[in-house]
Amino acid sequence: MPKSRSVDPGELRAAVAAVAPWLDGRGDEPARDDLATAVRLSLRTLAGVAPGRSVEMRVPPYAAVQCVAGPRHTRGTPPNVVETDARTWLELATGRLEWTEAVESGRVDVSGARAAEVAHRLPVVRV
Repeated sequence: MPKSRSVDPGELRAAVAAVAPWLDGRGDEPARDDLATAVRLSLRTLAGVAPGRSVEMRVPPYAAVQCVAGPRHTRGTPPNVVETDARTWLELATGRLEWTEAVESGRVDVSGARAAEVAHRLPVVRV
């Protein structure tokens, strides 16, 4: 998916709706393609609402985006990184999980002084 292409809100809602039963504990883990699409579109949405290159938001193995205005990095590991799994990211992205709860429980790894700024842009979609 090209980074510069904006995310269609309907496409994002449909992708997240496809995995919503799983997020709500009412279904089996979704197909990898469905999960990947929901993660990638929601991350691209985050990058759109928090443009910049000072924080890298990672959801391995699906995607990573740079976001949040401020000093940018160009080489090596960025100084501000947020990393989590797909389920936790989608729970954060949809407002099902609060940032502080995710960080305190160890479901989200946060490093760098600016990384927590991602929390100010959540949720990115509601379904």
